[in-house]
Amino acid sequence: MTPLHILTFILAFFGMEFVAWFSHKYIMHGFLWHLHEDHHSENHKLFQKNDYFILIFAIPSWLTIMLGMMYQNQYSVITGIGIAVYGFVYFVLHEIFIHQRFKFLRKLDHWYFKGIRRAHKIHHKTIGKEGSSCFGMLIVPLKYFKEAKEEGKLSTSR
Repeated sequence: MTPLHILTFILAFFGMEFVAWFSHKYIMHGFLWHLHEDHHSENHKLFQKNDYFILIFAIPSWLTIMLGMMYQNQYSVITGIGIAVYGFVYFVLHEIFIHQRFKFLRKLDHWYFKGIRRAHKIHHKTIGKEGSSCFGMLIVPLKYFKEAKEEGKLSTSR
């Protein structure tokens, strides 16, 4: 694996954070709100209409991997793998850690994970389509990380 392969993977992975932010803000809270709104409700079903987005986001990953293999383009395959790995990390953080839809990985006692959870709770304070903030998953405003670090310092100093 060359440094360019690694760079391709990193760009695909972190590029998906911006795709996810844009999609969440302008598509999920926009014209596809009807698929996303059950995620903002008190609906605690195992499966929600919002889960269709997992399939929607899997398509570019599948296509870039498949077409890259068909045309022997390593960079396309690596891009698809970067997208898929982002999807897996998103699923673990969002569905398992934050929303605890599957009852394991309940506590990650680290300022980064606490900051992400805090920002996501702020996002869910708004139940409707309008007025939400914090649309990212891995990159959220720094103030949530700072608050989590301060909270950690207070709990260890007692």
